[in-house]
Amino acid sequence: MSDSARQELVKALPYARRFARALMGEQKSGDQLVATALRELVENPRENTLSPRSALYGLLVEAFTKQHEVSVSVGIPLRQRALLLLTSLEEQSLASSARALGMSDEEAASELRSAREGLRGIAQTSVLIIEDEPIIAMDIQDLVERCGHLIAGVAHTEADAVELAGKTKPGLILADINLGGGGDGMQAVGRILRTHEAPVIFVTAYPERLLTGETQEPSFVITKPFEPMTLAVATYQAVTGGVTPV
Repeated sequence: MSDSARQELVKALPYARRFARALMGEQKSGDQLVATALRELVENPRENTLSPRSALYGLLVEAFTKQHEVSVSVGIPLRQRALLLLTSLEEQSLASSARALGMSDEEAASELRSAREGLRGIAQTSVLIIEDEPIIAMDIQDLVERCGHLIAGVAHTEADAVELAGKTKPGLILADINLGGGGDGMQAVGRILRTHEAPVIFVTAYPERLLTGETQEPSFVITKPFEPMTLAVATYQAVTGGVTPV
């Protein structure tokens, strides 16, 4: 592998971690999947036109399939979930996603349509929004409701978030990392999770800073600003707990 390819691979790692964690539903198994895919890519380089980032995406799905030799047990099938995550969370084009997964453009388009239809049947839950900017919080609330969920509450500070969570017991927490003068989103979530268990999606403009793989980090991270489909896919993965072998 050339030096330039190695540098591109290093740049791709945070995004591979985000994809794998969202695919698996939690940090540990997602990071283990990345380690497996990375070893395969380094030890058995493949002659193709894929970028290191796209190659990693494909190897992550391949590694999961090899480990379990099964599809997911319920909900949207593995390849469809992968396409949803690649085209929304990872902001890859359909053509790039298709190549990463070894599919034709036509096959990927058909699978993606089926996946998006499957999102309509997502289990409804209540969402606590933690966001210090009122206008942005209103936009997020609108997106959450359009995804079919209920609003447990909107908190603009760390203290408000902890108090609201105690009162409403949300089914999902959607938290901005930086709450300005109102505290810290990650600390707020940490305090909430001491007494209430719920999946968490963090929102940040700099996702790569939270995806080093060196410490306890979020399982679900979306980039700010985000599209409605990105939120719909992230909430689906968070609520369903990612892919699960039969």
